[in-house]
Order: sequence, then C-alpha cells, then structure tokens
Amino acid sequence: MTGAPIGGAEATRRMVSGAVASALYQGGRPREQAGGWPASSVALLQRFPPRSVPATWPMTQQPKRDVVATLVAAPFVVEGAHLQHDRRRGLVHVLEWLQEQPGQTWQDRWIASAVDAEGNSAWRQLATRWMASTSRGPKDPDHACLTVGRGMLLLVCGDVIRPSLGWLLMPATPKKLLTEIARTRDPEQFAVLESVCRAGSANAHTTQLAFRRVATIVAAKGGLVGDITIGDCLELLRIADDLQGSAGATSPYFYQLLRTAGVFGGSAPAVRALKTQGQLSCEQLIDRYGIEYRPVRDLLVDYLRERQPAVDYATLHKLSYTLGRLSWRDLELHHHGIDSLRLTAEAATAWKQRITTKTTRSTAVDGQVTEVPAARINAAEHVVTVRAFYLDITQWAADDPARWGPWVAPCPIRDVEASHSKKRSHRKSRMDQRTREPLPVLPVLIATVDAERKAATERLHAAQAADAGALFIVADQTLRRSKALHASAGKVWAEDPHTGKRRDLTLEEHQAFWTWAAVEVLRHTGVRIEELTELSHHSLVQYKLPTTGEIIPLLHIA
Repeated sequence: MTGAPIGGAEATRRMVSGAVASALYQGGRPREQAGGWPASSVALLQRFPPRSVPATWPMTQQPKRDVVATLVAAPFVVEGAHLQHDRRRGLVHVLEWLQEQPGQTWQDRWIASAVDAEGNSAWRQLATRWMASTSRGPKDPDHACLTVGRGMLLLVCGDVIRPSLGWLLMPATPKKLLTEIARTRDPEQFAVLESVCRAGSANAHTTQLAFRRVATIVAAKGGLVGDITIGDCLELLRIADDLQGSAGATSPYFYQLLRTAGVFGGSAPAVRALKTQGQLSCEQLIDRYGIEYRPVRDLLVDYLRERQPAVDYATLHKLSYTLGRLSWRDLELHHHGIDSLRLTAEAATAWKQRITTKTTRSTAVDGQVTEVPAARINAAEHVVTVRAFYLDITQWAADDPARWGPWVAPCPIRDVEASHSKKRSHRKSRMDQRTREPLPVLPVLIATVDAERKAATERLHAAQAADAGALFIVADQTLRRSKALHASAGKVWAEDPHTGKRRDLTLEEHQAFWTWAAVEVLRHTGVRIEELTELSHHSLVQYKLPTTGEIIPLLHIA
C-alpha cells in the first residue's frame, strides 16, 4: 500500500460516501424498480438524506502522540492494569500500521488501506500479518487479533476513525462498541434512551439491538446521539437489509426509540413509514434478476400476472425466483445471446445439471471465505415449476394464440424427470438419517445441558452475592463482578480478571435453562420443534380417570 498517491485516498473516500447512492440505484434504474426498497422508502431517503462523513475533523488530524495521550486518559480508562496496558498496546500497533498507509489524516489512511470493505472481522488478519512481519505485537495470532481489536475500538470510540456503516455491520456490530460508546461518547443521552426503554414493553433482545444500532450510527457518522438524523437511520436500514437481511437485523425499533426520545423533533414520520414495502409487483419480482432479453422478461411478467389470481404471494415469489433467476437468467449467463425458449439438447442438459447444485459460502476462523458446491435439495421442485411453465404456455396458446402462440416450444423436461416418487423417497431418507445420527450421543447431550444449566445458575447466584468489583470463585473459576452500566441495567456481568473478557451471566443462565427445558420436553414428549415453539400453559390439561377419579396431567398439542 505504501507509495500510493494521496489523491487515491480522497477518491476512495468519495466512493465510500456514495455507497448509499450505489445501493439505491442499479444500472441507472432506481433500486425499487429492481425489487429492492419500495418507492415510498426511497422517497423518504430523498426527503431526509443521510449525513455525509466530512473529509476531516479535529481528532483525525491529531498526531500519533496526541491521539495516544487522549485515548489512554479519562473517560477511556478501564479497570484492570493488565487490560488497560493491552488496550494501549493495541492502540499503538494499529496507529503504526495505519502510518504505513498513504494519507494526511488517520481517516485518509484507514480508507487507503482498503480494509473498510472487509468488515469488522476479516480486517484484523491484515493488521496482524503486518505486525508479525515487523516483529510487533503478541506472537500468538489469537492474542494479536484481540489486541488490535481493542486498539481499533479506542480509535472508533475516540472519533479518530469513522468506519463505514457496512464495516460496522458486517458480519455484526463489534462487541463492546455499545458499552464503550455509551460510556465515553454520550452517557447522558444513552441514559435517556434507557429510561424510554424501561417505559416501553420491548424485550431485552430488541432493546439491545436498538442500542447497538444507535451506537453504530454515532461511530460511523460522528457527533452525539442528538446529532443522528432520520436519513442516518434510513441509510442504516438499507445497508443492514443488504448485508444481513433477517427481520431482526432490519428492525426499525431503534428509530422509534430515537423518535420517542425527541431526537428528531416533531416532524419525524412514524416508524411504519420506514417498513412499508409490502408485496412486490410482478414487474418488480422479475426485475430483481436483471434479465437482459426484454421479450422474455415481458413474457415472465405476463405469466406471473396470469398465475397471480390463483396463487398466494409466497408461491408467486417462488415462481419468480425459479423462472427468473434459476431458469432464464442462468441460461443467459451460460449461453450468451440466447433469445428463445426452444433450447438445444446441450443447453437443456447443462441447465438441468447446474440446477441440481448450488454454491455455499463458509467463513473460516482466519476470515477466509471459501465457496463449496453442494446438492440443491429442492432441485426437483424447480424442475417441475419450469415444466409447468412450458406446458401452461402450450395450453394457453390454444385459447389465445396471438398472445401465447409465439412462445410455444418443446418442453426440455421429460415427464419421468418431474416424477415426485424419487423426491419423496429421498426426503424420507434424509429425515430418517437425521433421527439416527444423534441417538448415540443423546445421553451425552442430556448430561451436558443439565450440567451447564446448574453451572450457569451457580455462577449467576455467586455473582449476585458479590459486590461490584469484588472477585468470586465458582467451579474453580475466578471472576470479577462488573459494575452495572446504564446500557445493561438489570443484568449481571462478570469479567475474567486476566483477560478482561466480559460475560453476561444473566443471559448465560437464561439460555442454559431454556436449552435444558427444550431438550427435556423434546425427549420426553416426542413433539416436533414446530409444536414445541407453540406450547403455552394452555397446552397442559387434566384428565380424570372415570374408574378411580385419579387426575392425570396431559400435554395437549393443538
């Protein structure tokens, strides 16, 4: 990286600052037209644009000596001389690594290093490899990664570096970011948010995720909680949806929390305006896959419209994926210039071979991502869908030849290839094998979850009996009771006095108990996991024997 022109850092900064625009537009077409955000959400983002990260600010311009002096003093000081020393050591090493990058500020060097796109996990490998090559830092790779992580946490919380929202969210928000931001950057406003949470009815998981989202915006954009804008929240929701995708990851509760606390003033739209995508149209469903040949694109849209009245939205969504992505778009990618549903024997055979496999990605401990081909379990369902598409076109052409006749073509899938008997046999075989595999280790599982439940309960009770900052010993393990922070009120925390690693003992006990309870219910009743998740106190009923009058408790599965 050394020797690169400083202008490259400025160009890269501009590229990163334009991440939102590139996320919302694909190929000159608004993202909502490609099946992404709905038009209402894009209009909100245009009405409330996010803050852009400035080219420079006071802390990122400070020399190394002043940065270190600031970040090892209050409020960044932590308890434990060993932990404080390790944080300072990591800070110095990260700054030394950044000094090898071109740029006039620490933010310039961070962007020029090109690790912002790596996410907050894989980037450590680059820094630790540089430390090893220069004989700096701990020799143990795991300890080195932990050390640079602590140093980076100080730089982010001290507003020396402002990573992108994508870096802070991929693969997940860094541990302790919330705690450190709340403690060092804006403790008063986080205390206000905590009081708003206590007045509401959201569960602990939802509130913790909301606090992490708030801390993420503060870390990426700078300033305090009160400086967060509506556009910042919209930008985070957009990026979280792209990177993580799950309903929990894109929950707008953090926006509702900020709005209730009065951060946005009185003109902020209601939270429902941020999550109103609803069902996509047939055009939006197909346009997600970027089909190049327009006539076939229009045909698929027309086909979905024809099927839409008779199927639910989930089925329509699946149809669009099979026909748009797995079928025609796959043919375009592998057979350039294709413009007809009439496939050659070679193209049809190659497509049927490709659809039986998919590529799975896995991330190793060192952050390396590997792609491995795996069998597609539901390949037969996709094949049947494509066969039905061809047969429907043929049948509809008899009633409306002008509309469907030009697209009639021989079906590339034979009747025997769409048989369900083999599929049902394979599915039953997989189910039986999943049942056989864990049986030999069932006693070990039962003993393990029961032992962990008892150990977690013992740790929690021992910590509750100890004063804040006091050491306590449980199961030959020495821990220190942590001081309660406003961001984690109601929880009992403890930390390892040697490594400084904090543990949420309340959560550990909660998870250990319900893991044990789930295993016991499953093995004693034989219910399915779907039935287990629906159990409540209403499921327990009493049955009186007519002969003796004995009352027998029964578990009733609705």
